[in-house]
Amino acid sequence: MEIGVFSVSDITQDPTTGRMPTERERIKAMVAIAHKVEEIGMDVFAIGEHHNPPFFSSSPTTLLGYIAAQTERITLSTATTLITTNDPVKIAEDFAMLQQLADGRVDLVLGRGNTGPVYPWFGKNIQDSLELTVENYALLRKLWDEDVVNWQGKFRTPLQNFTATPRPLDGVAPFVWHGSIRTPQIAELAAYYGDGFFANNIFWPKEHYMRLIGLYRERYAHYGHGTAEQAIVGLGGQFFMRRNSQDAVNEFRPYFDNAPVYGHGPSLEDFTAQTPLTVGSPQQVIERTLSFADSFGDYQRQLFLIDHAGLPLKTVLEQLDLFGEEVLPVLKREFAARRPAGVPDTPTHTSRKAALEAKDATEQAGANA
Repeated sequence: MEIGVFSVSDITQDPTTGRMPTERERIKAMVAIAHKVEEIGMDVFAIGEHHNPPFFSSSPTTLLGYIAAQTERITLSTATTLITTNDPVKIAEDFAMLQQLADGRVDLVLGRGNTGPVYPWFGKNIQDSLELTVENYALLRKLWDEDVVNWQGKFRTPLQNFTATPRPLDGVAPFVWHGSIRTPQIAELAAYYGDGFFANNIFWPKEHYMRLIGLYRERYAHYGHGTAEQAIVGLGGQFFMRRNSQDAVNEFRPYFDNAPVYGHGPSLEDFTAQTPLTVGSPQQVIERTLSFADSFGDYQRQLFLIDHAGLPLKTVLEQLDLFGEEVLPVLKREFAARRPAGVPDTPTHTSRKAALEAKDATEQAGANA
């Protein structure tokens, strides 16, 4: 089980002090959080992509490249890379470059985004969202898998004898997760290609995501990539912790009540009852997180959103220290103990390179026989 954090990159006023961080402060905070993620033994740091206020992360690969130069172990990922409005050629090039710089410690989550105005800003129509996703991803795979590409589609100018540079490291493209909170066609797409499916279950009741993940697992097996239990699943989540649960509730409540993403809606108590948000003690975070597998099956990656809603960097780092001390070791041990032998780990550059080399060796032996 990989455990990490992701950020949506919001710039939100701290409701307890009235202070609004600058863009530079939030960008630098991401670097500090990534360092802390590696320091405490977590596995993944991921950042979203947005092109509108109040978010700052318009260029995730730039940020991740900077972090790659200062870390050694963690996987660097995106929480969303917009497959609809980005040119697949640029995605192919940017992530291959990042992969080369980070020695393979890279994967990405592709998504359509949830901000309608972004589409016309990049010359696209939101009504074409699903078609764009399917066509752009097919081209992206082709750009990574083939050295010379000839291609023609509906939404982009044709390519003739085109080679995306740099090439993927060791001939192994970054592993792709497809992110969705509501669209079964995306679960189908992930299953068809044998990719991962990331369900960012931070807003809606678990039953909604159980349907999406169940569909993905069923179709993954249908397409012959393995059993339903072997499908590669990632989950989002949220927590706010203090050693005393009531202290956590009292401290987090003003942030929850005023957050743009869910403020002025359901009460904190209702929201925590209906979604995976956990506000309480380390033991409560442990118990709630371990229960996810009961609903969704054994899975490979758990990412937590912890730096949103105006929470100051100092508080976020305190959360991570407490998580590293009291939660992470228990989650790692318990998830490992309960996972059936047939459930695979998250594909990494190292494991996928080894699989490719084994396949090539088998084919060569067959040709020589």
